[in-house]
Amino acid sequence: MKAVEDWHRINVEDTLETLHTERNGLLEEDAEQRLKDFGPNELVKKKRVTAPELFLKQFNSFLIFVLFGAAAISGIAGKMFHLKVILLIILFIAILGFVQEYKAEKAMQALKGMIREESVVLRGGRPKKTPVKDIVKGDVVILEAGDNVPADAKVIESISLKLDESALTGESVSIDKKQGDLIFAGTHLVHGRCRAVVFATGMDREIGRIAGMILEEEEKTPLQIRVNRLAKILAIAVVVICALIFFIGIVKGAPILLILITALALSVAGVPEGLPLALALTLAISMHRMAKHHSIVRKMSAVETLGSTTVICTDKTGTLTKNEMTVERIFTDETVVKVTGDGYAPDGIFTVEGSKIDPQKNEALLLLLKGAVLCNNAHLEKRRTWDIIGDPTEGALLVMAAKAGLQKGMLEEASPRIEELIFTTERKMMTTIHQKDEEIIAFSKGAPEIILSLCGYIQKQGKVLKIHGDDVEKILEMNRSFADDALRVLAVAYKKGPLIGDVEDDLVFIGLVGMMDPPRAEAEEAVKQCKHAGIRAVMITGDNEHTASSIGKKIGLVREKPILSMTGEAVDKLSDEELVNIVENVDIYSRTYPEHKLRIVRALKQRGEVVAMTGDGVNDAPALKNADIGIAMGIKGTDVSKGASDIVLTDDNFATIVEAIKDGRTIYENIRKFTSLMISVNFTQVLVILLGILIFGFELLPLVALQILLLNAAMAELPSVTLGIDPARTDVMNKPPRDPKEKLLTKKLWAVIFSIALYMSIACLLVFWIHLPDLTEARTMVLTTLTGFIIFNTFNFISIQDSIFKVGIFKNRWLFAAIGGTLMILTSVIYIPLMQVIFETTTLKLDDLVIAVLVSSTILIIAEIAKFTYRAIASE
Repeated sequence: MKAVEDWHRINVEDTLETLHTERNGLLEEDAEQRLKDFGPNELVKKKRVTAPELFLKQFNSFLIFVLFGAAAISGIAGKMFHLKVILLIILFIAILGFVQEYKAEKAMQALKGMIREESVVLRGGRPKKTPVKDIVKGDVVILEAGDNVPADAKVIESISLKLDESALTGESVSIDKKQGDLIFAGTHLVHGRCRAVVFATGMDREIGRIAGMILEEEEKTPLQIRVNRLAKILAIAVVVICALIFFIGIVKGAPILLILITALALSVAGVPEGLPLALALTLAISMHRMAKHHSIVRKMSAVETLGSTTVICTDKTGTLTKNEMTVERIFTDETVVKVTGDGYAPDGIFTVEGSKIDPQKNEALLLLLKGAVLCNNAHLEKRRTWDIIGDPTEGALLVMAAKAGLQKGMLEEASPRIEELIFTTERKMMTTIHQKDEEIIAFSKGAPEIILSLCGYIQKQGKVLKIHGDDVEKILEMNRSFADDALRVLAVAYKKGPLIGDVEDDLVFIGLVGMMDPPRAEAEEAVKQCKHAGIRAVMITGDNEHTASSIGKKIGLVREKPILSMTGEAVDKLSDEELVNIVENVDIYSRTYPEHKLRIVRALKQRGEVVAMTGDGVNDAPALKNADIGIAMGIKGTDVSKGASDIVLTDDNFATIVEAIKDGRTIYENIRKFTSLMISVNFTQVLVILLGILIFGFELLPLVALQILLLNAAMAELPSVTLGIDPARTDVMNKPPRDPKEKLLTKKLWAVIFSIALYMSIACLLVFWIHLPDLTEARTMVLTTLTGFIIFNTFNFISIQDSIFKVGIFKNRWLFAAIGGTLMILTSVIYIPLMQVIFETTTLKLDDLVIAVLVSSTILIIAEIAKFTYRAIASE
């Protein structure tokens, strides 16, 4: 943070001098004028997309463009009913996409940011609560422990001031501040109080500078790229085929109108009209499902991209850890005492060598606990949950004592404080003096080396003994042992009155307290599952290297190879090219700033990785925006980080990400399933039309355009959507991530699809030929047989590679409901007179239906042969 302060300090003095700020604040009229001159104290937001703009955005899809082309051909050919049906399908797809995106944005607007709404400022020499957005340059703000800093300011008065800057730096340990230091919006006071004069508001603040780094054009996700690529391939194929048909028609002397009708049938047959709808429904249902599991998906396609993630870049503070300093070990009376418990809840036990002890019956331990509570300015409160008001380190000491049944209020009532020698960075210690009845006692806590240097005695074996070199060596050795385990260590000492001379001289050493910001239990399991799934987790934190490495080891984040850790300073020394070359080998980055995180994410992407970035602080926002998937925390996350993200976790639980990854992988596989099904139907229809023209001529098309549209948008749509919500397979997290460059439909899968389509088209043409010369009956039989193929093929595509006899067909109850719906539609089209007129069908006899079922069911055998071949080739 020092580098940031130095960067700002250059212009602060000139700014404050120009503003002519007085220590008793501005007059109201001056503040109003400056608000007009400098603008409100808030971040400049990108122009929000209006509802009409969001609706029009839904039409910006290549497949939608192709459907518009088919509608135009319908109009030219005079098929007005066809034109209306196609336009209705386009409208339905657009409305569905609009509703889902609009609801997601509304959900995001409901999440609150981290900047408080009001702050106390001096106006005309009097304190006044003022909306944060109305604070101006030159205002004097009055801040106390627990307050958020509303704007960047210079401290002009301070008493025992400490700030939590973790939202900006990722550092969980509070930072001392004094008169003349700079404080920044987005941080908050954990100890002491201050007055500070504002020198930067709005986008001029450090938080605004970071926010400005993310106002860039959004990149397309892998899913969008793949779907657009597929759409272009299909569109080009349709254009080429239509041109071929036009040429054949001209050569054969077919009427132009007949050629246009044939081109319409081909354009409708060649494009999976239901694909955008199935894709939108699949992602929408997934968004709803994830919302129930504490995830708000701001962009539907982000769900799939998360499933293809190869690297997760995660912050430490509040993401992998609880952001709750917790005492884990105590060393007193030559004994190591372990402390258990969860978070700030005062529930836990004290153990020595695995055996539970009563701290109230251990004289040295009880004295240490009392000293840690009385020499303390924090408060432990029960709101909805237990929470700390004040410095997290001091809060950890209160929780430790509360686990032993010692309450601060009762101890202070029995031994009221009469004086305090405050903690400073120079002293590295704090002392409070208390009176109990007629007795005066001072308690001190601070850095072990400082406290030890002031101790002439030690509390040991129930006595106060002269401290010796062996005692000091044991204490220092235990201090090193605690530090090696990434524990922050404090020493506690005392001195009884009468207090003559220096109060902090000849102290009695009581013991050491080791604490840390513990990792989340669920984060450890989540990292383990990610590792098992072949996903690499990388920690990028503002905390120190020793702590970061220790946390990484505790949660199993580091790989089996020797750990390679790097600091932000080391990153600065690397060129972009050097960073790209080394980035794959680094598991932990420490002491980083926003610029480092951004460079790391970009370097990983240059290596071909699909990068997900998790975080909750302002410092995470640029990397969140530039990652393939940005995952922000909803409870502790800032406005900036949420706005930059693709997914927001409303429970701030790292384990939720694992579920999201599982969903993402499942969704991608499901998209591949229904895409394969729909493309196989389209290929079949195109081959039926093409081969039908070559065999029977333009006058005897096996299917008309509206029948093809019915097959694509209804018959194939219902089963496809159910494939889109197929439940996850048990082995979905046992596979490595997909190759990010892998196409949605691989060459091998195209071969399976084409072989199935070729068989179905030949079978349909045979059925068509058998039922001629009655053209209407022949077309009805082709429609019925192809519907049967769709139903049986849906079972085939429950798994792309594995046999349906292995994966089973009864796990998805919606599949059978969809098949029932498909059969109902087919029945109505064949047997209801009005539908017969619209779709040019006729009533079929029972033996015709039997033929259709027998012919279409053979695709089960053909698909098994194709998938067996697929597996054989894939294993080579």
